[in-house]
Amino acid sequence: MAEILQKIFVGIDVSKKWLDVAMLPSGEVWREENSEAGIRSLLQKLEHVPGELVRVIVEATGGYEALLVSRLYARQLPVARVNPGRAREFARSVGQLAKTDSLDAKILARFGEAVQPPLTRLPSEKEQALSALLERRKQLLDIQTAEKNRLNTAPSGIQDSLKSHLLWLKQEFQKLDTEIDQFIDTQPEFKHKDELLQSVPGVGRVTASKLIADVPELGECNKKEIAALIGTAPFNHDSGYKRGKRSIHGGRADVRHVLYMATLAATRFNPIIKAFYQRLL
Repeated sequence: MAEILQKIFVGIDVSKKWLDVAMLPSGEVWREENSEAGIRSLLQKLEHVPGELVRVIVEATGGYEALLVSRLYARQLPVARVNPGRAREFARSVGQLAKTDSLDAKILARFGEAVQPPLTRLPSEKEQALSALLERRKQLLDIQTAEKNRLNTAPSGIQDSLKSHLLWLKQEFQKLDTEIDQFIDTQPEFKHKDELLQSVPGVGRVTASKLIADVPELGECNKKEIAALIGTAPFNHDSGYKRGKRSIHGGRADVRHVLYMATLAATRFNPIIKAFYQRLL
């Protein structure tokens, strides 16, 4: 008869300097430095836990967790990076009002055991490179919008300077768009996804590129999981006979912004979306 392995859940509270670790069901708690050396020590312990490591739960803490998550992912350990708000709501639901680093780590471990959130899928180097190009494009677009707004009310003495800058921005846009297109064309997996996405009326080059770069789970998750990841799945607010207004929140706001513009176009040019939109109205 095969031996049944004990299921292990680990919570890690991350700060700028420290990693506070809690393990269930043993209840073991310890601390490592948030550094390459500390993370190496932590990985060695996690790779030799006495049982099946089911989840390592880490909160998104503004970047302090990035190195840890990347190292856990590289070692193929089951890491889930979660929204801090969800963890705090869970803590309140179980009556845990006190807050210390070790207590937070224990709550994260309990959260992982009870909820088992989806595993984090980090973008590849190619996806990160494409994402950086798109982020630069957004920066230029923001600058262009600001300069156009200034031009409308600018004194005549600085209008030539603004027009010159806008012309330069237009040229930079053309160069960057060409670079993005060439990058996608040289990656067979990106090109295939791009062709599939742009075959949908309303989805253009910018939307397709954004989804390829910043939704690496696309094609690996079902439609409900993708909607939850991006934050487009509406949440119910019903109680008894009351049917509350649905709303969305969380997820990847920058992806939602691009999808919003694509949806506006789709309500005009995509017959399926157009009919659905009219029915909702």
